[in-house]
Amino acid sequence: MSERLLDGIHGPEDLRALPREQVTTVVEELRAEILDVVSRTGGHLASSLGATELITALHYVFDTPRDRLVLDVGHQGYAHKLLTGRRERFETIGRAGGIAKFLRRSESPYDHFGAGHAGTSISAALGMARAAEHQGRDNVAIALIGDGGMTAGMAFEALNHGGHLGQKNLVVVLNDNQMSISPNVGALSSYLARKLSHPMVRRVKSWARELLRSLPADALHWAHKAEESVKALVSPSLVFEALGFRYVGPIEGHRVLDLLETFEHVREMLAGGEGPILVHALTAKGHGYEPAERDPFRYHGVGAFEVETGNFAPGKGGPPKYQQVFADALIELAGEDDRIVGITAAMADGTGLDRFAKVFPDRFYDVGIAEQHAVTFAAGLATEGMKPVPAIYSTFLQRAYDQVVHDVCLQNLDVTFALDRAGLVGADGATHQGFYDLAYLRTLPNMVVMAPRDENELRQMLRTAVEHPGPAALRFPRGQGLGVPLDPDIKALPLGVAELLRDGSDAAIVALGPLAHAALEAAGELSARGVSCAVLNARFVKPLDETRIVDIARRCGVLVVVEEHSAMGGFGSAVLEALARHGVSPKVRCLGIPDQLVEHGDPAALRAAFGLDVEGLVSGVLQLLER
Repeated sequence: MSERLLDGIHGPEDLRALPREQVTTVVEELRAEILDVVSRTGGHLASSLGATELITALHYVFDTPRDRLVLDVGHQGYAHKLLTGRRERFETIGRAGGIAKFLRRSESPYDHFGAGHAGTSISAALGMARAAEHQGRDNVAIALIGDGGMTAGMAFEALNHGGHLGQKNLVVVLNDNQMSISPNVGALSSYLARKLSHPMVRRVKSWARELLRSLPADALHWAHKAEESVKALVSPSLVFEALGFRYVGPIEGHRVLDLLETFEHVREMLAGGEGPILVHALTAKGHGYEPAERDPFRYHGVGAFEVETGNFAPGKGGPPKYQQVFADALIELAGEDDRIVGITAAMADGTGLDRFAKVFPDRFYDVGIAEQHAVTFAAGLATEGMKPVPAIYSTFLQRAYDQVVHDVCLQNLDVTFALDRAGLVGADGATHQGFYDLAYLRTLPNMVVMAPRDENELRQMLRTAVEHPGPAALRFPRGQGLGVPLDPDIKALPLGVAELLRDGSDAAIVALGPLAHAALEAAGELSARGVSCAVLNARFVKPLDETRIVDIARRCGVLVVVEEHSAMGGFGSAVLEALARHGVSPKVRCLGIPDQLVEHGDPAALRAAFGLDVEGLVSGVLQLLER
């Protein structure tokens, strides 16, 4: 087998040493490598395939890492990883001890900015460009952002600021794969084109022509010129140039030689002081692999699949996912109450709300990557008597903290937050871990915070939250439920009341969420060792069932509190505060996520490492009992 060009590329300098006509071959080899590895390991496929030419051309033309390349989110960054010295470890992507799915500053000097949340690249690149100016350097900062990332308000804030500064060493590359911006040149074009073709508009133009025919001969000519001027508004160039950017494009994003020529012209423009510049590239998500091109949504994030056919490995079966149970319960409740509205921030499939949308399309809203807007939009709906349910990943609700505080809680509005992906998330790693929601929500006035122990209790808590006349949040984990039977009717829970799952006299475990089942199993093992251990399913973080917690602490004298959340400021802290208020001083151990970043890895293995599994709970109780 002959050696491939990719075998000789250990960094962008090796790429730049190749004749430009060989870059097309490098792109083909990169795409084949991504397909081969991701088909076995899983990962973000369609986005990376669609951005392969762009990333290769940027590394070829610009002097990375001296020139800073910032990728928005990192979904599109697999070619970047392969070109920057991580090819030998590429098969470890998303695995414990392996390289990350997203970009990380600590992983490579070519990863100038780590991100797992969209819409940050332009702000970061602008900061880097400005820093170079302050420090007397002449390097360039480039932000590569997808059209989905451009739905984030932060992206436009950064464009506005960069244009205002007239930042000469800043380039923004818009990777328009037509998944969020409509064909051909964007949503603005589509909108204005529709308006200009509206029957009423056509009639007005016809009347205007009839009128102008009665005027001097050249008037109709000027009318045509005026119409063309209006059509010019259709071009996105006017929008970006109004923000202070030189607009280049749209260009074909899969013709790598054309990209090389375009980026070389852009570099010359920057040298002539013509920045900031926005390059608009049209691409196809999943390009080069027919199944992904045909269904880029399905092939965005994938498990193992067969490259030849595109067929995915058969599922393992088992219980439905929490997201499915949540969506089905919301559909059932919405069938009873037409005030219920579902809201997502570009995560309809991930949260299960795509199921809701099929049943209630008029009561479903996907606001794009705009969590702040999603929350305040929900608040506005609530002021008029609606019952909005924003379903947002725990890690993404952090982006809307101010809106949760000011727009919902301080006004005591009836908004139900469904916090998906709470706790450990697996391969997505540190940027997606849901460890902080309890800490930032339980301090807020009027907020109710709860966590179900299984999928049946999730249904009950959803009704509890929806029927509660103020802000409420329920957090639940990623992936499959426990397979418990579901009650035929969804019943609300008494607010702030914990559930005693097992009584005991020697020790007690107070568990939050699905860890209650691990606590029951641990209590069984402790019983076999002669220890009588109670188990309390806390259910509510706020209002906390202080009566039951204080009573069980007094009776047992030994308390282990366990949560899949940061041990600092979370549920355990709430329990300690309650015990202090009541002057009760049992032996207490709070088990949770330690004060550290937690990288990607198998959730079960991580729970074991942090003592959040059955063995860890047994050990925690025995240590407090000094046995």
